[in-house]
Amino acid sequence: MGGTDRAEERTRAGGSSAVPRGRNRLDQPRSGRVRLLPEWDPEAFGRFSERIARFLGTGRFIVWMTLIIILWVAWNIFAPSSLRFDNYPFIFLTLALSLQASYAAPLILLAQNRQDDRDRVTHEQDRKQNERSIADTEYLTREIAALRMGLGEVATRDWIRSELQDLVKEMEERRNVFPPERAHGRDEGDR
Repeated sequence: MGGTDRAEERTRAGGSSAVPRGRNRLDQPRSGRVRLLPEWDPEAFGRFSERIARFLGTGRFIVWMTLIIILWVAWNIFAPSSLRFDNYPFIFLTLALSLQASYAAPLILLAQNRQDDRDRVTHEQDRKQNERSIADTEYLTREIAALRMGLGEVATRDWIRSELQDLVKEMEERRNVFPPERAHGRDEGDR
């Protein structure tokens, strides 16, 4: 029996035991983890932040904010004392505006980061398109140069005309140097 106890100790120490452990199998997806923080779709959150940032940058927002502040101040100055909720130093108004600004700034930065990412992708696509255009232009330039070089060796209509005119002149000169003999008299004598 002592030998079996030692074998069990060795198998436990070596890590291979008959008792299955909780191993992660690579051929199966992991089980869901328990998360303490809520999950959200970053794309949806980004679109939401862009809508807010877009609204914060409009004249409509400034008009509404101005109207709310004017009403707030007017209510807390001219309303009966029992209905006022934020007396003269308007500490609650300051707190509300600070809270609004503390949320607006990160949302605006998030929207700017998303716009920067879109701009970066657009610039990258433009750069690749420019590279393709430059490569196409260089290719066409080489092809045109090759055609010009090839045309330099090809006989053109004007060149053929000039060569034919030269041949006609040469034939006329030969005719003048070697006048034609009478053909009918010579033929009869040769027969």
